[in-house]
Amino acid sequence: MTSDEREQAVQAAIDGELRLLDPEVRASPDRVLELLDPEFTEIGASGRRWDVESILAVTSGGSVSPESPVKVSEMSGAVLAPGLVQLKYFADNQGRRVWRSSLWRLTETGWRMYFHQGTPAG
Repeated sequence: MTSDEREQAVQAAIDGELRLLDPEVRASPDRVLELLDPEFTEIGASGRRWDVESILAVTSGGSVSPESPVKVSEMSGAVLAPGLVQLKYFADNQGRRVWRSSLWRLTETGWRMYFHQGTPAG
């Protein structure tokens, strides 16, 4: 991969990550499904394991308030292999700070989140 291709891959993952944090996107199961890999799994900050179905149940229930959007900082990304990007960043929401990491993989339908983990930050 060229440097430009790596930058484009990281930017595509960042764009997808930010869309998933958007309350309007999260309220639409169809839009969330466009961004999650069918094999998606998450280990949440609570320690709970999530899959596509459990994430859809929570996100479509309005768990993210437009009045208190998630604030993202220190986001960085790296191409781990062709078609695989890792993102790392802090997310602050309602006084809670979480260190997040996600893996995005390129599929036939575009970049989709394959794995996500949140760890409470002190």
